[in-house]
Amino acid sequence: MLLRVRVTLPDRPGTLGQVARTLGVSGADIVQVVVLERLGGRAVDDFTVVWPGAARVERLLAGLAAIPGVRVDGVWRAIGAPTTTGQDAELLAQVAANPADGLATLVDAVPGLLAADWAVAAMVPVDWASRTDGGGATVGHASWRAPVPPRLPEVTPLRGRSVTTPDGTHHAITPFGRAGLVLVVAREYNDTLCAANFHSTEVDRLTQLVRASAVILGDRLDLVGAPPVIAGP
Repeated sequence: MLLRVRVTLPDRPGTLGQVARTLGVSGADIVQVVVLERLGGRAVDDFTVVWPGAARVERLLAGLAAIPGVRVDGVWRAIGAPTTTGQDAELLAQVAANPADGLATLVDAVPGLLAADWAVAAMVPVDWASRTDGGGATVGHASWRAPVPPRLPEVTPLRGRSVTTPDGTHHAITPFGRAGLVLVVAREYNDTLCAANFHSTEVDRLTQLVRASAVILGDRLDLVGAPPVIAGP
């Protein structure tokens, strides 16, 4: 199976090689490395690895923990092949090619791009700021792996951010900027693997995708959640 392993490590020569060797010795086959952050002498790297299904992840965690200065921020299952920003342009092209299904295309594709479990396009009423019920978010479209009903975090105020709910599920939230629509992406907690929270670079990537999609779809977003028009006889 594919695993995503997020590691914070000292940003100095040799440390990345130690992490890579430890992954290999533990049985992981590295297929992609993405640097999320380099700041203050520390780096945050995402490794996508092929991991033997029968192998115990504890062995991998123990090996990484033995490297001085290295901290494992999360290990979780990735959906599909590793992706880069090149896939973002392809997704936006698909949204533009079939705008009638553009929102559904975006929502269904985002979990794979961000190694998440599910995504939802939620709607809040225009008067959300004056309400006392948290905005009253409702679901406009949910990806195929979303629970029914989806367990949504507090989505207001409408701004891009990451949120972790009390059950341990991590969410990335970003608004479309119109029609009270907001995209919510989730990495669920499970007892075997512990996913990392969404990094700021991932939230930024999601925000760029959502803003571009909003420009492409335009007024179609105003129709999300509206009752269908039934033609007369």
